[in-house]
This record gives sequence, structure tokens and C-alpha cells, in this order.
Amino acid sequence: MKHTIEQFAETELSEQILKIAKRELREDKCTREQSLEQLRNWILKHEDMRDVRLDEQFLLRFLRCKKYSVPMAQQTLLKYLNVRRTFPHMSTQLDFLEPKLNDIISSGYIFASPQRDKNGRRVVVINAKGFNPKLYNSSDQARAHFLTYECLMEDQATQICGLIHVGDFAGVTTTHVTNWNPTEFARVFRWSEQSLPLRHKEIHLVNVPATLKWLIDFVKGRVSTKMRDRLVLYTQDKELAKHVDPTCLPQELGGHMPMKAMVELWKEELVARREAIISLDKSALLSDRGILRKSSFNAEKGTNGLNFASQIESIEGSFRKLEFD
Repeated sequence: MKHTIEQFAETELSEQILKIAKRELREDKCTREQSLEQLRNWILKHEDMRDVRLDEQFLLRFLRCKKYSVPMAQQTLLKYLNVRRTFPHMSTQLDFLEPKLNDIISSGYIFASPQRDKNGRRVVVINAKGFNPKLYNSSDQARAHFLTYECLMEDQATQICGLIHVGDFAGVTTTHVTNWNPTEFARVFRWSEQSLPLRHKEIHLVNVPATLKWLIDFVKGRVSTKMRDRLVLYTQDKELAKHVDPTCLPQELGGHMPMKAMVELWKEELVARREAIISLDKSALLSDRGILRKSSFNAEKGTNGLNFASQIESIEGSFRKLEFD
């Protein structure tokens, strides 16, 4: 059965979605209202926050991501605001109509499929061929990701059901990889996982060249065990269609709808939520003192006791020496 975006509109959550919210997130009317009140009151009293949205749709993204643990939702909100504060060149000024962003999205680099799978989940497709690293830098690339996720986080059904990621590495070049400073790449990747209130259910990567698998292994070492266990690599598109609903995939990856048509529908969503996304820049975090952290020493340690910074330096040469067929 096909599930369209309209069937899971945030204004009218279906009975199926509400059951998922109850089963997976412990959400009911009472829990939702009490948690929203607690979170709002905490924000209003917080000395380091400025102009943070207090509407239900915004706050629920943090509560749902943390299954209604208010203290954990508070920490995620602080981290979310801190990412925007720390990486403003990547996470703010996300105007879809800005020429660079519009071109990257229109080229089909990253978009969400208009269909949901049987569990109500959106499928985010990342297509290496759609990004030209000779025209755009790593900040432009990251902004396309942040724009995509901000748009999806506005959708209450996606807040509940989560996302599936499909990354197609066909056509990736050395320039794609060396476009990033490896230190910044690792920081942004790790911080984003911890700070963006998204439920990442599955990650499927296809057409990954052998010369790039060491990078995938490196990324695995920087994310949570939960995320690592949900990441699967495939050598052929045919294998992907066995694990991801083909109705959610573009034709080019074994699905039904041409990628170009999916991209055009995605652009309509971005336009519809453009003002809401731009308005997020009004919010600010003045200090990160409220964020609870593990020991910075332990957090920066890699396997076998190697310092994280040293690991980054040791792989920098690998970024520069990559060769692709």
C-alpha cells in the first residue's frame, strides 16, 4: 500500500501514526501536554536562550526524539542550538531560494521521497552525482543537508516514525572527498547525530567504491553503536530494493518514480516550509554552559587509546591520495 505525504499530514495524524507514537514513544495526550508545559517553562526561565520557538510543533521534535524524557529533550534542544551557534556557516541562513542551495537541491543531491513506507517513514536519498564539488564547497553541501533535515523535522509524522537514509555513491570522485577538511567532517558528523532531533531508523549505502570503505569504517567509529548497527552497505542497486520499499525509491535505484519528479515534489515541500525554516535564525544560545558532557578526554579518545586529533591527522594523507575508477 502506498502512503502519500497528505495521508500523514502533521495536522491530522492518522490512527496508525498515533499507535506508533504510543507504542514506541509512550506518547498520549496527558504525557504530551504535561511534557510540553514543562519544556516551555524551562525555556522561558533559561538565561542563555533567546527567542526560541515555543509552539507545539517545534518542541515536540525534541520530546519525541527522546521518548518524552524532558531532561534529555532539554539537553537535545541545547545541543541543537549550540550546533547552529558553532557551525552557523552550515546550519543557518537556509533559504531554499538562495541560488547555491536551490541549485544543489534541484540537481538531485539530497531529497526526501514523496512516498512513505509501510511504517510511515520518509526516505532521504543522497545522490553523489547531484553534487558538483568543483562548484560548491563543504559548507554548501552541509547546508543542503541541514535544510533537508529542518524541513523534515517540521513534520509531526516524521517526528514519530523517523527516517530511512539511502546514499548512492555512484559517481563519487576524489574531489568529493577532498572537498572536506577531515577534522571538520568528523566534528560535524558526530555533533549532528547528537544534536538534531531525528529518529534515524536505517542507513543504506549503495555503490560504495572499495577505495572509500575505509572512510565508512572511520565514520562508524565516530557514531553511536545504535547508528552503527543500522548502517548497511550494498554493492548493487538490486540488493537495495529488497530492503527498502521500491515505491519509496527513485527509478534510478530500482523504484517506480523518476528521480527528477521526486525532486520537484520535494522542492514544493521546501517552498511550503521556507518561512518557518528561515525564522529559526531568530533563536540563539548565548552560552553552552548548560550542556552536560562526558569527559572531554574520554570523548576525544579513539580505539586503542589513540587521541582523536592524532587519528584525524594520520588519515589526512589518505584523503589526499584517494583514487577512483
